[in-house]
Amino acid sequence: MTESDGVTGAAARSAYARAGVDIEAGDRAVELMKAHVKRTRRPEVLGGLGGFAGFFDASALKGFDHPVLATSTDGVGTKVAIAQALDKHDTVGFDLIGMLVDDLVVVGAEPLFVTDYIACGKVVPERIAAIVSGIAAACEVAGAALLGGETAEHPGLLDPDEYDIAGATTGVVERDRILGPERVRAGDVVVALASSGLHSNGYSLVRHVLLQEAGWALERHVDELGTTLGEALLTPTRVYARDILALIDAAEVHAISHITGGGLANNLVRVLPAGVRATLERSSWTPAPLFTLVQQVGKVSQPDLEATLNMGVGMALVAPEASADAVLSVAGDRGLDAWLLGEVGASEAGAPASVALVGSHVSR
Repeated sequence: MTESDGVTGAAARSAYARAGVDIEAGDRAVELMKAHVKRTRRPEVLGGLGGFAGFFDASALKGFDHPVLATSTDGVGTKVAIAQALDKHDTVGFDLIGMLVDDLVVVGAEPLFVTDYIACGKVVPERIAAIVSGIAAACEVAGAALLGGETAEHPGLLDPDEYDIAGATTGVVERDRILGPERVRAGDVVVALASSGLHSNGYSLVRHVLLQEAGWALERHVDELGTTLGEALLTPTRVYARDILALIDAAEVHAISHITGGGLANNLVRVLPAGVRATLERSSWTPAPLFTLVQQVGKVSQPDLEATLNMGVGMALVAPEASADAVLSVAGDRGLDAWLLGEVGASEAGAPASVALVGSHVSR
C-alpha cells in the first residue's frame, strides 16, 4: 500500500529521501496498518498486502442467478482539514467508507471490497496507520474487505502535515433486485434515516462560515452542541450498508437516496421517475443544533442551507405505503432513528420528477 518505483539500493533511497520521499517510512506505515487491514478480511480475499493488485475470488458470485457488479469512487473532501487541524486522524476513514459503500447499497448492492488512496506531503507512519485504522474499522461495519490501496508521498505539492484520501469500492446485486426510479409509484411514502451529523459534505461552507467569517476556534466549547466545535465537525459519517441490506431484505423498498452533496431534494430527485412529485414535511423532524448554528451564524438562507447540507437526513427510502411500518420497525430494531418524511404523488405525465420541502421545522 505504498508508492514504489524501479530505483533500488541505499544510494538511490538516500537520493529519493533528499528529494523528500521516504521509502522506509512508507514501508513502516504498511507494517503498522497490516493488523487493521486483516480485521476486514472476507473469505473471498486471496493473498495479503504488498502485491501489485488485490485478489477477490469471483467464484463467490456463482450463487447469484444474474450478478451485476456496482462500483463507486469518492473522497472525503475538506473535512480532512478539520482532522489535520485537530491532529486526529482515526475517524475520517468512516467518512470515506460511508461515501463509498452507501452509494452502492442504495441500488441494493452488497459492498464486497474497497481500495484506498492516501496522498500526503510527508509519510508519518503513525498518522498513516491511524487513517487506515479508521478506514478498516468502517469496512468492518460495512462488511467489506479492505483489499489494498496506495500511500503516495508528494513533497512540494502538499505540506508535510497535509493529506487527502480517496477510494473505490465494488459490490454485487441480483439484476432483478436493483432498486431505482423504475420501481417508484405515486402513492409511495418516503422514510428518513437520521444522519450522525454533517457526514462528509458542505464543509467548505461550514468552514467558511464558522472558522473564517465568524473566527471561531475548533477548541471553542459550544453550549448548543454540548461539545467543542471541532469535535462536532469531526463526528464520523454513519455507515448504513448493513442496515440498508437488512431493511430491503425485510420489507419492500422501491428506491433509496444517499443524502450527500447537494442536500435532500437534489439527491432524492435522482431516484424518482418522470411524472411524480415527492412532498417532504419539514415538521416531521428537527435538524440537529449544528445545522441551525451554521444558518444563524452565517446568515445562510434556508434554500442555500438545504441545497448544501443533509439537514439531519442521511438516507431517504421510497417504499409502498403498506411497507412503511415494517421499514420503521426494522430501522428501530437496528438502532436507527427513522421517521415518515413525506409521500410521492403524481404530477403531469412526462413532467420531470421533482421534490418539494414544505412547512417549517418544529423546535424542540
